[in-house]
Amino acid sequence: MTITNRQLIYTNTPTPAIDPSPTSGTFNLSTTTLPDHVPDDKVLVRIHYLALEPAMRQWLTAKRSYIAPVERGSVMRGQSISQVLKVGGALKAQYKVGDWVVAYSGWQEYAVLGPKEAQKISVPVGCQPTDAMSVLGMTGLTAYFGMVEVGKPKPGNTVVVSGAAGATGMVAGQIAKIQGAKRVIGIAGSADKCEFLVKELGFDYAINYKDKDWMKQLKEATPEYIDVFFDNVGGEILDACLGRAAQFARFVICGAISQYNVAKPKGPSNIMQVISQRVTMQGYIVFDYAKQYPDALKDLATWLTQGKIQRKEHIVRGGLESTPQGLVDLYGGANTGKMMVEVVPMSEAIGDKARL
Repeated sequence: MTITNRQLIYTNTPTPAIDPSPTSGTFNLSTTTLPDHVPDDKVLVRIHYLALEPAMRQWLTAKRSYIAPVERGSVMRGQSISQVLKVGGALKAQYKVGDWVVAYSGWQEYAVLGPKEAQKISVPVGCQPTDAMSVLGMTGLTAYFGMVEVGKPKPGNTVVVSGAAGATGMVAGQIAKIQGAKRVIGIAGSADKCEFLVKELGFDYAINYKDKDWMKQLKEATPEYIDVFFDNVGGEILDACLGRAAQFARFVICGAISQYNVAKPKGPSNIMQVISQRVTMQGYIVFDYAKQYPDALKDLATWLTQGKIQRKEHIVRGGLESTPQGLVDLYGGANTGKMMVEVVPMSEAIGDKARL
């Protein structure tokens, strides 16, 4: 007996934007089979939710980066919430059928993985499995280390977060409040997102960068200038915040989503502020802090269960084939919170559903 497995294969280089077309686009939907037998040192998992990440565009073409580019002709790289269906003989002490795992599965419906590629999820009381891909996963860790280790907000500081309604930005802003920042300002792309930041997440101000007077709003919201800027966007928002930098400000460069899909990315033209205001600008990669993950996850889980951090998920329905368009929509700012593609709903999970 074999298992039919659909996969999304990286086929055509973006030029420069990702093309979601199912027939001639960046990715091609392919069908293959998996043998019923699972090797002793592997587990068979079924993918339920795929994470969509802003960095995915860089994974396709970046030649000199923190991770090798995805090779054309291979399954698109990606992380998922998956369920164990079969366990190889040598791993029966580690896994059992029905276990939930964070899997480095790629964009497909099933995967055969080793123990380093399928990490069991321990769900704290009051949390849910998908938290392991958002607040209690790489997203939350990215926000945590960028804010706590690089930005280092102090009581009395003014903190600004761009892409603040995205998965990482919303957690980063809430951590700044936990760390005692006097004023936390979020920059987002719609009135609804701004309302969410203030009313649901406790940001002090939120600015819609699509408003014509958004730069004036930024000036009014930062009368004491910006001590910490957590940047997910780059481009003119980074430039505007450089113009409002306080002396010895810390600029945390987490991402530059506004530049990922343009032919010629632009750096900040306001760079002279770095000299005059003695600004520190530091990029970082979450993997740099791997040894500190356990302690960080304890903090994040505590804050989440105490209600100090709120979370929101943006679930894309429609199965595996909806993934490319979902990624394009991510770059268009469609999401509030962590964007995931529902490959298989939780209602189709095996075993004791009460554990979810």
